[in-house]
Amino acid sequence: MTAATAEGRTADGHHTPKRWNDPVSPTDGTRIFVARYRPRYLRKSDEIWTEWRKELAPSRDLHAAWYGKSGQPKTSFSQFVERYRQEMQGQLEAITELAQRVAGGENLTLLCYCENENECHRALLKEMIEAKVKRMLEQD
Repeated sequence: MTAATAEGRTADGHHTPKRWNDPVSPTDGTRIFVARYRPRYLRKSDEIWTEWRKELAPSRDLHAAWYGKSGQPKTSFSQFVERYRQEMQGQLEAITELAQRVAGGENLTLLCYCENENECHRALLKEMIEAKVKRMLEQD
């Protein structure tokens, strides 16, 4: 997958969203776990990710709202998307850093728990990174 295209130019790296326990692929590159909580039963020595970036996961409050925990009603996905994007405004430096890595040719794989990628923050994060890479390429 090409990370972004701008005026015919492409970034050499790519990023792919996967579940945290999907098998490792030779094309994964750096596997980045973007979940708030790590699997409790998994020993640190058995982790199959390279980095854990919990600052790019939904906040504790948003996570609880999405899953209807702590007595909250389950929030809709559209509300989740809006809140997650707002939260990520505070993580623009981290998103830019990942975009620079992709633009520089590094392969990144974003990992979390969600089974449905279409209703998952890692797909939203992927979109944010792609948009940032595209802007970077347009500025060059």
